[in-house]
Amino acid sequence: MSQNFQPPAPSPYPETPAPAPARGGNVGLGIAAAVVAALIAAAAYGGIMNAIDREFGFAAAGVGLLVGLAAGKAGGRSPVLPVVSAVTALGAVYLGQMFFIALAMAKVGDTDVLDVLDKVGVTGLSSVWKEGMGFMTLVFLGIGAFVAFGSAKKVND
Repeated sequence: MSQNFQPPAPSPYPETPAPAPARGGNVGLGIAAAVVAALIAAAAYGGIMNAIDREFGFAAAGVGLLVGLAAGKAGGRSPVLPVVSAVTALGAVYLGQMFFIALAMAKVGDTDVLDVLDKVGVTGLSSVWKEGMGFMTLVFLGIGAFVAFGSAKKVND
């Protein structure tokens, strides 16, 4: 007893291609990009604060965004990069605030920033920063770190 069996007709729909593999990651390049972006953002943050003579929360978020995007785009998908971005953004916001203090001291003393750094030094600027640090300074540091972490994590999703 044999049965007549006909194979199914070929599908008129083309096969879907396999998804592209997830981009690996170059952690070293991501860290380097985060550091470069942090230095640029810190200078811009200090300059913006000097121009308006006050701290500015949106600029701290911009620092975090720039650092996170640079790390995420250059480094790819790596679980380390959001953490590195957050820490680097903390440093960038801190350096920006220190640069703001140096610019303000230079303006008051009618001199240039390099002269302030030579006379006061980094430890002197740091002590001035500690004396003037308030709750909002900590909030701005947190905003920068939070935005950097989120943007580095989301840039490759």
